[in-house]
Parts: sequence; structure tokens; C-alpha cells
Amino acid sequence: MDYPKSVPSVGLVDGRFVDENPVAGTPGSLIPAVWGNAVTEEILSVVSSAGLVPTEGDNRQLLKALQALLALASPMGSSVINVSTSKGLTANELGLVLVNASSGVTTISLPAADAALGTRDVIVRRVDNASTRLVVRASGTDKIRFHTHLAAAGYPFFVLMGSGDWWHLRSDGAGNWWPLGRFDSTPLGRTVFETTTQLNPGGYGPLNGAVFSRSDWPWLWDHAQQSGGLTTEAARGGAEGGWTSGDGTLTFRGPESRGEFIRLSDEGRGIDVGRSVGSWQVDMFRSHRHELKSDMLGVPLVAAQNAAPDALFNQANISLGFTESTGGVETRPRNMAYPGRIKLI
Repeated sequence: MDYPKSVPSVGLVDGRFVDENPVAGTPGSLIPAVWGNAVTEEILSVVSSAGLVPTEGDNRQLLKALQALLALASPMGSSVINVSTSKGLTANELGLVLVNASSGVTTISLPAADAALGTRDVIVRRVDNASTRLVVRASGTDKIRFHTHLAAAGYPFFVLMGSGDWWHLRSDGAGNWWPLGRFDSTPLGRTVFETTTQLNPGGYGPLNGAVFSRSDWPWLWDHAQQSGGLTTEAARGGAEGGWTSGDGTLTFRGPESRGEFIRLSDEGRGIDVGRSVGSWQVDMFRSHRHELKSDMLGVPLVAAQNAAPDALFNQANISLGFTESTGGVETRPRNMAYPGRIKLI
């Protein structure tokens, strides 16, 4: 029987394909009602390539074909795997990868992002909250295209820090994995305040002047070199809030800001000139003086009230003494203490 073609809208009810917009006078529960539209033509091509013969009486063949078509059309795999040791992922394991790295340093290797793999997605998520290093590494010379403002080609690996930290990647079939989403996409190197002493997931570390390995943190080293706040380890005194080149070959040092107030850089305004990024500044009172009134040294009180303050202090170079000490160990405004954090990746 030949039915007129309808608007291509197919639903699945009780395992049967149903035309949801049948032409008036035609059955709405038979797949032939939409045979001939673009969607069904593609389904039938999958059926034919599988060596099957589509019939009106057996929609199970078309159901299997549709499932195969959807699997091919979506780059996201449906697998969920749990990993607790270093492992190389296969194409069939791409999907949701849950990694427990509490037992020690762990490396998850991605399959080659070549033409054979094509366009595929993977979400890699850390489930433990240990301080061990968890690395997700691309295959061979493949690159993961993150922080391309620092290195156009991206980097060969990244790290997952803290329970719940995750990255969503997509391969392009040409040697690259592109990040589509992350647990925290705050810009690299940004400092923030926390309301907990714990290190939250998302790629943060303490703002404590830590020393890093250049090979373990290549993107952070690139950031330090381009920051405008990089100095040598020997010149670090007075510049503790910036970056240093560490030992000059293998390491570098991050900013130290614990216990300090933060002041915005002048950047040409003319209020706090001559400051470099991360430079430290000693506390200070603005210059001022206090008037002292006295009838000492034969100066009548009435005359002292009308005398210039300097005249009272400097008469015959004789000191009038000192006031009692008051105050604490530093000059500070009223304040609140929060842990400082820095985005490391």
C-alpha cells in the first residue's frame, strides 16, 4: 500500500515507530507513513547496509537500525568505567571515566585522536580527594587544546585536582583533544579568597610561595614568564607576591601572599607609582605633627598657646620628653581573614 509522505516526525511507542504527524486519512501507527522522508531514508540505509530487509510487519529491524544510527551520530559514548590505577583508555572506553587516584600517582592516557577515532567525547572525573597527582595525558604527539593563549598548540597533559574535578574533551580526528567543559574555568593564575581551610576542587592551590617543577606545570610556567611579575630567586626579597625563576632550570616559585593586605597596582594613575606586580610595601604613617602646649622652660602658658609648635620643641634644643607608648605590633585597618588560593590549571 502506498501512503502519502508526511512531515518527518517519528515517535517510538511500545517498541513501534509511530508517525506523530500523519496525513489525514492515513494510519498514524505504521512506519510506512513516513517512508520516503529524510530521517527514514537514513534509517533504511543503515538497515540495508546491515543486510536486513525492511518490512511493514516487523519494526524491530528498524528499531535496531535506529539505535545503531544514534550511536554513530553522537560523539558521546555511553560507557561508564571506574579506574583506580594508571591506564590507557581504548576507543570503546570513552564515555564517563571515574578515577580514584588515592593509591598513588596515576596517569590516564587517551587514545590517539586520529582519523580512525574520529570525533569522540570523554568526561574524566576524579572521585577521591587525596593530594596525589592525577594526570590525563594525550597519545604520542597529540595535544589537549587548553590555555592556548599561552601556547597555541596546547599541552600534552593536564591534571585533575580534588574530588569532583572533571574535564569534558572532544577529539577532532587530527591529533587534538578540545575541552568542551570543566568543573571550574576560572582563568589561570587568578587569586581568590576562600571560606574554608580545605582546598576545593577545580585546580586551586594555596597562595604560599610554593616551588613548582617546570615539567609538571608547563602551562603555569608559561603564565609566570608572561605575567610581567617574574624575577629571580635572588631578587625575591620585596617581590614575594610575584613569580620567580626558581633554580633557573628545573623549577619556579609561585606568589606568597599569606598575612598580607592586597593593594591594586597603580598602572599609570599616579597614586602609588613605581610598583611592580607582586612587590611588597612596608607599613607607614603619612607624615604629620602634633602640637605640644607647655609652660616649661620659662614660657608662660598663654605665650605657649600663641607660639609656633616648632618653637616649643626646639627651644635651646632641650627635649620636652616623650608620650607613653600606645598601640600594637603593626599598623592595620579593621579586617577579616580568609585563606588565599591561586588557580594552578
